Amino acid sequence: MMRPLPIVACVALAFAAHAPAATAQQVTGNAETGRGLTYTCVGCHGIEGYKNAYPHYHVPKIGGQSTEYLMNALTEYRNGTRKHPTMEVQAQSFSDQDIADIAAFLSGLTK
Repeated sequence: MMRPLPIVACVALAFAAHAPAATAQQVTGNAETGRGLTYTCVGCHGIEGYKNAYPHYHVPKIGGQSTEYLMNALTEYRNGTRKHPTMEVQAQSFSDQDIADIAAFLSGLTK
């Protein structure tokens, strides 16, 4: 016969079930791996004066941005809380580790 869990344990389990998943900030990135993952980024972010298919949208330079900013932005695009059709699609394919690796590489570049 199973012994019932005390109320405190039940409450703790209930909160744990609804706790947010680990964020990308908790993952350490590898810049060399990130270099390989950024090959598609250059298409928009690495060409001086480039205007993408959304001419009303400014394409920012991302080299040299802070790791935290890059990880937050990619995570928000992946989660759909930051909106841009191309970036949302790109980011949906990234794991937390991919995001950390990309941020490690890009943050090491000069602006």
